[in-house]
Amino acid sequence: MTVPGRRSSTFTRLLRHGFTDPSGAERLLDLPELAALRGDSVLLDALGATADPDLALRGLVRLVEAQPESERQTLTTTLLSAKPFRDRLLGVLGASEALADHLARHPRDWETLVTYEAADLHPGVADFERGLAGATDPVALRIAYRRCLLGIAARDVCGTTDVAQAAAELADLATATLRAALAIAKAAEPTDAAQCRLAVIAMGKCGGHELNYVSDVDVIFVGEPAEGADEAKALQAATRLASHLMRICSETTVEGTIWPVDANLRPEGRNGPLVRTLSSHLAYYQRWAKTWEFQALLKARPVAGDPELGSAYVDAVSPLVWQAAERENFVTDVQAMRRRVVDNIPVAQVDRELKLGPGGLRDVEFAVQLLQLVHGRSDATLHSGSTLDALAALAAGGYVGRADAAQLDEAYRFLRAMEHRIQLYRLRRTHLVPEGDEDLRRLGRSLGLRTDPVAELNKEWRRHASVVRRLHEKIFYRPLLDAVAQLAPGEIRLSPKAAGQRLEALGYADPAAALRHLEALASGVSRKAAIQRTLLPVLLGWFADSADPDAGLLGFRKVSDALGKTPWYLRLLRDEGAAAENLARVLSAGRLAPDLLLRAPEAVAILGDPEGLRPRGRDHLEQEVLAAVGRADDAEQAVAAARGVRRRELFRTAAADLIDAYGTEDSPRTSDPGALVDRVGQAVTDLNAATLAGALRAAVRAEWGDELPTRFAVIGMGRFGGHELGYGSDADVLFVHEPRPGVDDQEAARAANRVVTEMRRLLQLPTTDPPLLIDADLRPEGRSGPMVRTLASYQAYYRRWSLVWESQALLRAAPMAGDPELGQRFIELIDPLRYPAEGLGEDAVREIRRLKARMESERLPRGADPTLHAKLGRGGLSDVEWTVQLLQMRHGWAEPGLRTTRTRAALSAAHAAGLIPTEEAQTLDEAWVLATRVRNAVMLVRGRPGDTFPSEPRELAAVGRYLGYGPGHVGEMVDDYRRITRRARAVVDELFYGA
Repeated sequence: MTVPGRRSSTFTRLLRHGFTDPSGAERLLDLPELAALRGDSVLLDALGATADPDLALRGLVRLVEAQPESERQTLTTTLLSAKPFRDRLLGVLGASEALADHLARHPRDWETLVTYEAADLHPGVADFERGLAGATDPVALRIAYRRCLLGIAARDVCGTTDVAQAAAELADLATATLRAALAIAKAAEPTDAAQCRLAVIAMGKCGGHELNYVSDVDVIFVGEPAEGADEAKALQAATRLASHLMRICSETTVEGTIWPVDANLRPEGRNGPLVRTLSSHLAYYQRWAKTWEFQALLKARPVAGDPELGSAYVDAVSPLVWQAAERENFVTDVQAMRRRVVDNIPVAQVDRELKLGPGGLRDVEFAVQLLQLVHGRSDATLHSGSTLDALAALAAGGYVGRADAAQLDEAYRFLRAMEHRIQLYRLRRTHLVPEGDEDLRRLGRSLGLRTDPVAELNKEWRRHASVVRRLHEKIFYRPLLDAVAQLAPGEIRLSPKAAGQRLEALGYADPAAALRHLEALASGVSRKAAIQRTLLPVLLGWFADSADPDAGLLGFRKVSDALGKTPWYLRLLRDEGAAAENLARVLSAGRLAPDLLLRAPEAVAILGDPEGLRPRGRDHLEQEVLAAVGRADDAEQAVAAARGVRRRELFRTAAADLIDAYGTEDSPRTSDPGALVDRVGQAVTDLNAATLAGALRAAVRAEWGDELPTRFAVIGMGRFGGHELGYGSDADVLFVHEPRPGVDDQEAARAANRVVTEMRRLLQLPTTDPPLLIDADLRPEGRSGPMVRTLASYQAYYRRWSLVWESQALLRAAPMAGDPELGQRFIELIDPLRYPAEGLGEDAVREIRRLKARMESERLPRGADPTLHAKLGRGGLSDVEWTVQLLQMRHGWAEPGLRTTRTRAALSAAHAAGLIPTEEAQTLDEAWVLATRVRNAVMLVRGRPGDTFPSEPRELAAVGRYLGYGPGHVGEMVDDYRRITRRARAVVDELFYGA
């Protein structure tokens, strides 16, 4: 018995060393059997270092009690004197109740843990075969197997092997066990053994050298007749041997089981014969095998039986494995299979499922295997059955980003370590994280988490699971993957001769130049070149879908040259959603978007962001532009900064337009061309308004600082005021000012004029960007009138001199920059002019019709085809807009919906008010949208504005692709345009001219 003081001291020490039942531990330490160990601080420290000190102490007591009296002293002396042995033994006892049971039944087996030599740290199959050599019956094999397992577990819990090494050792022990079991089966049936050759092929984790402590060992059996033997009888004999082997490993005896041997991965599964010949296997795989069966064969490895037959099997099926990705719907089949696995997990278990659940081990394994099968056709470095080795090879080859691979590797190791320690406790096959605090505490401590094991374990587990799930979704569902899988094997690696022929067949006009680009992009052994070799075969196909593949490839080379040393660029194209396909569409669709991109290549990042193609609103843009202007040193730098924002945002808008117009695999072609037109018109209008706001701020700051002596506003007119700008549109404007209190009118006028002059100068500075031209010709008195007027001057002019065409022009006036209150007062001033009370008189209507007829005869360019001119031609923009504007001026006073600057909105309001029948409204809307899209397409394709279809065949084809017409349908496009605009002109003749 111990005195109370000593008991209290020991109790405290036990608590400090991690015991959860210090009273019970005290009682155990006071047992006579532990007299030699009692009070030894070294032992207490060693127990405290285990996953479960209470469990370790209980196991130690059982082990000591089980020793013969003569051996007990040897055990205790060794325990106290040999630290490596002490750590190994107590580490196993604190982590595995099942192995403690084994030691209690076989008390001399502790001696296997004493040896601590370099050769003992990483034993292989031969070492384990020696450890199993004396086992000539199933019971002895189980005992010897557990004895070997002791050493693996000891190295594992002490950290002298990592989780991957422990898994490899478990696979090697399984290999030795299968060989021993087959030897026992052959010894029991020597006649069967003489009739056949039998090879055992390991599959799954055993085949991949990454086995768990407790797992089914998946195998396939291959049999052939021995020389001179009958094939049918030989297969029957081989089947009896294979069945006997499975029983030896799987059946429960007094020593428990080893593990189940599962042969259900064989052809036809459990319904197929257990043993087949090699030729029968091949016939099945060539004709009937499903996608998942080839995925399973990736890990096939001969482990027992006839070594030549086993090697022949693997050699024969390996080419089939690496051709599997060429199967129709291969990628989608693998993805669907993974989803089915998750869907079949019971709802109550899905959050605890370490192996199959979202963010679990299978997510890593499926992602790695899919990448292996797709890219391994042309890269033998990926031919590994081990998940971690394959992941490292994928990273080295550039198929997975280094950072992503490192995160996956870390997470996989942590999750596998959790799985190992969960199974090690009772040596039971489970992948569920325990729920009880005691089990979680032991699990956390076994992984080195000691401060608050339960909380730390949950935090680390959820963190790693989240990383796995995120990267699984990113890699496993990568759009590029399916595209690569669909390539023929010869297309994956680009040899010059084959590539030249392929390029010509794809429609490249200059295959020699294209080959030079490919050579520059993909040659060499750098990581950059490796990633390019993965990207290029797919990109070439996407470029070939365009009207100008050569331009697409040239643009890609230029962008890659500009961004080649930027680490995120190729990673973005490989990993992020549809970025690569989006880039291919943009680069091969014409000149405008590639030119914008080449002046700011970093804008490529827009294509990989799901929100990147969404246009920025006017408030956001104006805030960014004004902030950039505020940081600039002078007015020129300020406008250059504003232009930089405009360049990027113009690219964003053009890229979104092209991608929506062409469609991609992830984002099909939009079915609403009107929505595209409205989005582009609004985006370009907002962008130009923000740019004008920046130019105005720069002009004011240059001379007056923060405040101009007069209030100043820019009024948008025409398409600008209508929020209908195209890529090549000028910005029609009016300038209005109002002197601030106490400022002389002449001083205010001089300031306003200088601001206008400076704004125009700044915006006209030479640049390679698309110009933003401001046109003030719609001001009172036109070009002969003052550039800027006061609000009172506008009021006086419009009251006395305004002509009907000026009232019509004011229909589209809207404040765009400068003082918002002054801009609103201008709108209030002009509303009575543009929406005259009681509508237009007949004289005014006749004047508008006369002006329209005159414009048609005088302004159409000489030689232009009036049936194909999008702006001034028959049924084009002008026809529709004048018709709608006439309705606005005649009925706007009575119909609030007509009081809008937007053509389509006004047309819709006129229809809603019963001013235009449904069919006629739809005809005008269709023609206006089509004509606007033609102008936008010409600018996108040629990089400069145009109002009619290009004459150059490739440019015309590119316009056709933008409008939804595939190769060979250009004539159909022109015919459709003429038909639609002809119908629109008939409506115009009726509604506008009263015909």
